[in-house]
Amino acid sequence: MAFGHRDVGRRRFLAYMIAAPTLAVGVKLGVDLAGGDTASAAIPAPPQPADLYDLTDALTDAARPTANLITVVVNEDGTVSFDLPRAEVGQGITTAVAMIIAEEMDVPLDKVTITLADARPELVFNQLTGGSNTIHAMYTPIRVAAAIAKGALLDAAAAILQENRERLTSRAGLVTGPAGTVLSYGELARAAAATETRAVEAPALKPASEFTIVGTSQTRVDAYDIVTGRKQFAMDLDVPGAIPTMVCRPPTIGGTVKGVRNEDKVRSMPGVVDIAVIRTGVAVAAETFGQCIDVVRALDVEWGPGVVDGESDDTVIEKLRAAAIPLPPGLPGAKVVENEFVFAFRSGSPLETNCAVADVRDGKAEVWYGAKVPITAQAEIALLLGIPQTAVTLHVVQSGGSFGRHLFPDAALEAAEASQKMGRVVKLMWHRTDDSRHGRTHPMTTVNIRASHNDEAVLAYHQHHTSVETDTYHGLGEAISAQATKLPPGNYTVAQSLFLLAAKTSYNFGVTNQLLHEIPLQFPTSSVRNVYSPDVRVAQELIVDQLAEAMGEDRYGFRRAYAKNEHLRKVLERVAEMGDWGRSVPDGVGYGIAVHDEYKQIMACMAEVDARPETVKREIRNGKTGPRVTKVWYATIPGSLVVNPRGMEAQLMGGITDAVGLVFTAGLHVKDGIPLEGSWDDYFYTRQWNVPETIEIDIMDPDPALEVPGAGEAGVAAACGAIASAYAAAVGRIPTFFPILHDELGFEPKPLVPPVPESPTNGLDFTF
Repeated sequence: MAFGHRDVGRRRFLAYMIAAPTLAVGVKLGVDLAGGDTASAAIPAPPQPADLYDLTDALTDAARPTANLITVVVNEDGTVSFDLPRAEVGQGITTAVAMIIAEEMDVPLDKVTITLADARPELVFNQLTGGSNTIHAMYTPIRVAAAIAKGALLDAAAAILQENRERLTSRAGLVTGPAGTVLSYGELARAAAATETRAVEAPALKPASEFTIVGTSQTRVDAYDIVTGRKQFAMDLDVPGAIPTMVCRPPTIGGTVKGVRNEDKVRSMPGVVDIAVIRTGVAVAAETFGQCIDVVRALDVEWGPGVVDGESDDTVIEKLRAAAIPLPPGLPGAKVVENEFVFAFRSGSPLETNCAVADVRDGKAEVWYGAKVPITAQAEIALLLGIPQTAVTLHVVQSGGSFGRHLFPDAALEAAEASQKMGRVVKLMWHRTDDSRHGRTHPMTTVNIRASHNDEAVLAYHQHHTSVETDTYHGLGEAISAQATKLPPGNYTVAQSLFLLAAKTSYNFGVTNQLLHEIPLQFPTSSVRNVYSPDVRVAQELIVDQLAEAMGEDRYGFRRAYAKNEHLRKVLERVAEMGDWGRSVPDGVGYGIAVHDEYKQIMACMAEVDARPETVKREIRNGKTGPRVTKVWYATIPGSLVVNPRGMEAQLMGGITDAVGLVFTAGLHVKDGIPLEGSWDDYFYTRQWNVPETIEIDIMDPDPALEVPGAGEAGVAAACGAIASAYAAAVGRIPTFFPILHDELGFEPKPLVPPVPESPTNGLDFTF
């Protein structure tokens, strides 16, 4: 493989028995970066940066100095607790971490409780949730802490039973002596506890051959609560005294409040508690969210200009084309295949709207928010409020999705500012129109590609990615790098690094070059799922289709012949077998194939698209149809193991569903400085009637050389490439604008706030 990697065996773990009433074990991964060789595969094309050292490596190395100041606690009731310094936003990391602890400690999975850690500045770079890095970075440190805890329990049992520790066995949270005497972990918790914090030697970890939990398919630990409605997300927080609060926002992005013309009138409306001007609009607190909506509708605000007034889809595309770095000319005497692809703005709004609770009083702040970079969020809140960072307590709560949205604490900042100005606890929530128009988006992008070839081989491949600036002002998750990104050219430098550590071609195309150039338009953007990869992969796979046609080769055979390594060939072969590549299909039906290689995981996808008139124009009540992705086959070779195969399968299915929308329907139409879509009934994310009828996923044997657990988050990119390729085959042309149906769906833009209902709200409490 062309991956650089470090030898886990050369890492130095510092473990601690922590002084506590019951058994508590901490572990810190010491800095030891000298170990490990960088391997480079012998390939015709020179290795790209991401072949040798990718985003996963960078995030894991950044976390090493504090990877991880973590604590595994054994309680007197026999349960085990762990405060996870990452955010659960639906990706299933709480389940995976619970499985790791249960495996190493020999306790039942339902005896492990995972909570989310508050902002902890001492963790520095190690509290950023992103890049599918949580399990990669934390797998071994968590195992070490759990193994030490189990060892301390065995030592305590040996002392009580007056037996050699080697004669004791542990199973299901119980320690059994040779005479059959049984002691529970709960009974041993106090006896195993340390009276002072001290360093201990890290033990040998359980060999994978003895695993009974890790590597088996497990239902999410919170699945029952989710399906029964008992699950508590950020929107469900019930903080005593918190007043429902919403914000009246400007008609363009970044507009400011110059004045409120009818403040006295709206203050007298039913249920109104308070009104305050904040940086992003006018905050309204009322007894119910329904009354908040009424007041937001009634407010007459004089607005200042926005930051992108006058910008629309066409003007942004024009600026991107003007800023694009010219492609090198084709090689002398070679034939050239080239194209330009345009990708619209896409919403990064998850299922749960943006929301937070804040209590700012007496020079202190307590905030509840689903933050993926809580240290940076804590620092920004402190700066906004004019108080020390140590005076801000930020509780990380579970969120109903993220897609990168919660890398930015927009709602937390608004809630904190409103609470400070109103002098009361507020529960602030965005409605769906806020999310669609003022929320974070995947930036509009153009991709230009030129490939040179002769009759025998592809000789050169150049891909230039020009984009509206992707906001990376959160840095690496802590205050120093976050501030550095705000200095010129900080954000541009971070974006370049992210691109180089993620974007690469999976094919041997000779001289290969991929560049990113961003223009600083002030649209609110974020690293939406898989960051640059879906756009990079779609454009590349469509050019590969063009190359195959120009060189007279089968699209699958061409990919297999040019794949960079054996793993890519294996996943290509597998999906071609699953989807029966080469079979005949009716006119108007096509299939495509694509590969992707990211986060230490190799993936291939084959998709079938039905673009026949009877499918495109099929009638759906209150729905928009179009080409249908009917079948998807997916094969992946993960890292050294898969902690929870069911969780990985769910992530890959989510990526496939995402890809359907990104390729066909999910785009924002920007006009005069703001997106026109006002909710999901006109922002056409994947609908149930467009989900593939058949999805087959094969998680193939892991690659032990990759050393880290597999991650499923990158699945969206390969699926995007395969679906775009399948559509091209179905209609006989290469699409160049995405989403493909962007200008064909048709909709009526919504007002800036939800419309007035037919009957008064009468103070009913409802959400959007």
